[in-house]
Amino acid sequence: MTEIDIINALKDVYDPEIPLNIVDLGLIRKIDLNDKKLKVTMTLTTPQCPLEKYILRTVIKTLHRHFPQLDEISVNFDFSEPWNTEKISAEGKEKLRKLGWNI
Repeated sequence: MTEIDIINALKDVYDPEIPLNIVDLGLIRKIDLNDKKLKVTMTLTTPQCPLEKYILRTVIKTLHRHFPQLDEISVNFDFSEPWNTEKISAEGKEKLRKLGWNI
């Protein structure tokens, strides 16, 4: 299991309000993998996101499904640097443009 494997698994998690996965949205800040312990540091599009608990549960559930060998998975939110649309990947921006978003 590598950081790339973890990133690819996290692409299964979509923001419920924006039709993109959390990786293409640029919400993943850091991945720490130490033995069988995984710590994901991420942000949300806004610190007051009403779907924070839903996204948290979905991230953990998805990682458990992809990597059942992990003993511990933790997700921490970091709002020290505000998210903005510049964080969206080029692929993500293209997907949104095709859906009619002005980005």
